[in-house]
Amino acid sequence: MNSSSTPFSTLIRTASHELHGEAHDSTFMSDLLGGRLGVDAYTRYTEQLWFVYRAIEESGRELADDPVAGPFIRPELMRQAALERDLAHLRGAGWRESITALPATEEYTARIEECARTWPGGYVAHHYTRYLGDLSGGQVLRSRAETTWGFARKGDGVRFYVFEDISNPAAFKRDYRELLDGVLADDLEKQRIIGECKRAFTLNIAVLRALSEEFRVSA
Repeated sequence: MNSSSTPFSTLIRTASHELHGEAHDSTFMSDLLGGRLGVDAYTRYTEQLWFVYRAIEESGRELADDPVAGPFIRPELMRQAALERDLAHLRGAGWRESITALPATEEYTARIEECARTWPGGYVAHHYTRYLGDLSGGQVLRSRAETTWGFARKGDGVRFYVFEDISNPAAFKRDYRELLDGVLADDLEKQRIIGECKRAFTLNIAVLRALSEEFRVSA
């Protein structure tokens, strides 16, 4: 595939397709979607997401004016506040004192923060990997959580998956891919960004693998 003639959004999606499938089909996610795990596992997963999105969004503030990463810092995407409402519902008012990051989550967030400090293109890779996935596959988990554990539709407990400020997700994703296609990067830098996108998926898979160890389903 000729990188100079193929849109970057296509290159990055194609290159990460296999890892995307591996994350979606992980043991933990399959068990969660299959109703084989309880709300405690869903809550623990939500905790890990809070650590990840705190890293993305707090470190991203410093990149708002960056020519490479800045165009991707979109307020309508921000998830930290929604996750905090979900955790208050799931864990209670003192949730901040009761949650912990898994070692795999700590490794993931450290890499996000390192990219934000030293490599805006790498930050874009992590941003893309998380937010476009949330706008797509996350809706399946929201629906399943509402049905399985009785959360109010699009209410507390599943607000992370509800993008209230994005009225047309399909159009938003098209606009986001156009941003990727126009990213300020030459072909070599684009290949580096693709490599970091793969690394982001690998780090995410490691978190899911750790969660599957913590919440084993009896045979």
